[in-house]
Amino acid sequence: MKKGSKVILKLLLVVFVFGAGYMIGTSSAITSSMKNEDGIVEVAKIVDLYQRTRSDEVSFDQYWDIWDMIHERYVTEGVSDPDLFYKSLEGLVSGLDDPHSVYFPPVEAKAFTENISGEFKGIGAEIGIREDLLTVIAPLPSSPAETAGLRPKDIIVAIDGDETIGTTLSAAVTKIRGEQGTTVTLTVLRNESFEPVEIPIIRDVISVPTVLAEQRDDNLAYLRVSYFNEDTLGAFNKEVKKIIEWDVDGIILDMRSNPGGLLNMSVLVASEWIPEGEVIVEEKGRNGVERTHVSQGPHRLVGVPTVVLVDEGTASGSEIVAGALKDHGAGTIFGRQTYGKGSVQTFEVLPDGSAIKLTIAKWFTPNGTGIDGSGITPDHINEVDFENLEKDSSGEIIDPDIEEAVKLLLTP
Repeated sequence: MKKGSKVILKLLLVVFVFGAGYMIGTSSAITSSMKNEDGIVEVAKIVDLYQRTRSDEVSFDQYWDIWDMIHERYVTEGVSDPDLFYKSLEGLVSGLDDPHSVYFPPVEAKAFTENISGEFKGIGAEIGIREDLLTVIAPLPSSPAETAGLRPKDIIVAIDGDETIGTTLSAAVTKIRGEQGTTVTLTVLRNESFEPVEIPIIRDVISVPTVLAEQRDDNLAYLRVSYFNEDTLGAFNKEVKKIIEWDVDGIILDMRSNPGGLLNMSVLVASEWIPEGEVIVEEKGRNGVERTHVSQGPHRLVGVPTVVLVDEGTASGSEIVAGALKDHGAGTIFGRQTYGKGSVQTFEVLPDGSAIKLTIAKWFTPNGTGIDGSGITPDHINEVDFENLEKDSSGEIIDPDIEEAVKLLLTP
């Protein structure tokens, strides 16, 4: 495993993994049994290792019978053992019928860790599988995807003309990513329309700007949080210091099209508005095992009037923040129904460089509300026609969500 992967793995284990003692205790034994004398992982050794595994309910003999049949009778000779092996593991995890549990072969695993670290090559959009369809969760702000017109809830039906029906998430991500300056064309369906729209997008190096703050003329602060990755806390602290120095009358917290990210970062951000020790989010895992995340940190924004902007692309970690502020009365939620990703995943890099992202818990807001599949309902709903936005005298597009948020903050 490369040094960078180890760092990411360590970070994610701290945030997500339960039962880590068992995993650490067995890891070295498994790794040594999978490597040859040169220390290289061999698929043959993996196959031999897992061929000895058995279940009380099913027999693995059929799996190995089919494996042998492919090698002996498939029309094309020279079938790749690694390809068969990794594809079979992708299928194994997809059998959970959980869009958030994914197996990543080594190349895709490397791309996923780059995404979490904050910089990667691609179009800058979070995608997922929803109701068996490849769906855009959110394009990142100022990304090639957003600039080209990709929107939350767009259903991707083809990538460069290849249909996506039945594709895995990791395969789709691999196709969409590519070298800087090259073009990928996504064919999407939107707004329940049967007319497909082709959107060509020029790939670029995506450096995710996680936090941005601006002081407005009306003595309000605009605070944009775009993503929750390992850089978020440092950037957030820097911007909050500015807001405190400005001595503003209120904050517009913009988490529209924020697809989430690291759970611990979401907890730390929400904690700024919520007093010490109060519940931010609760996890409920297998067999009812619970874990409660409470407010921690300096709590510098407690009592500051805040309006939280959300939309269909507000998902996961950003929903944790919105749910906590709503339940504690620390902020007014404004916009549109959020995405509804109320589950927690562990991401574990395996000895051969592949990885698995596996759902290990559901999460609930402080009041015990589960939002998985349903999302968070705003206190004030704003159904905006983003096709026909007005412009001010200087030609700048007027953001109706921000305009309404200002009214909520400044109206007695």
